[in-house]
Amino acid sequence: MPALSLVVCLHRERDLLARLLRETSGCYNDLVVVHDGEEAPDAPISEMVARDAGRFFVRPRAWQQEPHWPFAWSQARYDWILRLDADEVPSAGLRTWLQSFRKADQPPQSISGYSCIWPLWDGRKIVTEKWPAGRVFLFNKQRVRFFGMVEQIPVADQRWEALPLILEHRPLRKSFGPGNVLLRRQAYDWRRVIAQSLLGKPTDLPHWRWESESWPEVWEQIRRRPLQTALHRLFVWPLRALRNIWREERKFIPLAAMSGGIHHCLIALNYWRMAHSEKRR
Repeated sequence: MPALSLVVCLHRERDLLARLLRETSGCYNDLVVVHDGEEAPDAPISEMVARDAGRFFVRPRAWQQEPHWPFAWSQARYDWILRLDADEVPSAGLRTWLQSFRKADQPPQSISGYSCIWPLWDGRKIVTEKWPAGRVFLFNKQRVRFFGMVEQIPVADQRWEALPLILEHRPLRKSFGPGNVLLRRQAYDWRRVIAQSLLGKPTDLPHWRWESESWPEVWEQIRRRPLQTALHRLFVWPLRALRNIWREERKFIPLAAMSGGIHHCLIALNYWRMAHSEKRR
């Protein structure tokens, strides 16, 4: 029977973590919580984690959780990593599946992990049922490779098994829309860090079983043709997203379709600016 380590990386999200731990009770065997930077002195998360028999680590501020994943996975007692964010809640169906997974036989070696549906949230309720899909939430850490940069997901040695189950992303705001991209300081930090990372190699970053110095194609396109890629993602990606939302939901949600393209356009422009500054030195 597979044992699961729940791994959560966060920054000052005590109340959301309390909700997550309450909603995932009975779904894991081990808990690892990594804090990005110093925790707030008036709301210590470490005490809450200790009460849940978990282990708590404070890491240098990175403005993103992905650089902490290799460390966090190394601290996990078990190979199967349940990777959830503090502002997420597994649906009843997903909780039942996780509980059954822990009682079943080990999955075949051909399965590196599992993905689920990660529906849009308008601040009060879920507004989609099937889109977007492909959120990797459970994987075997010995069957994936990864480098620690925001927006990067683990790369499977074999394949992901897609499940028709829902992981609810329930932040205290809408989970989609240009406001998340243009108004949140965190989004600007992400784009700055991604652009800086792309000036180097993936192996310069914290990594897990990742040996290649080449970037995955989605990032290499920005490095090779930043301005062309910026325009392509600004105009083509939203149209593609609109089509996919309509196919899955029969809904027209332009604000959701626009976000990814705007975000990646700005990443490419940031990289272009930084790369030109490097050349002038």
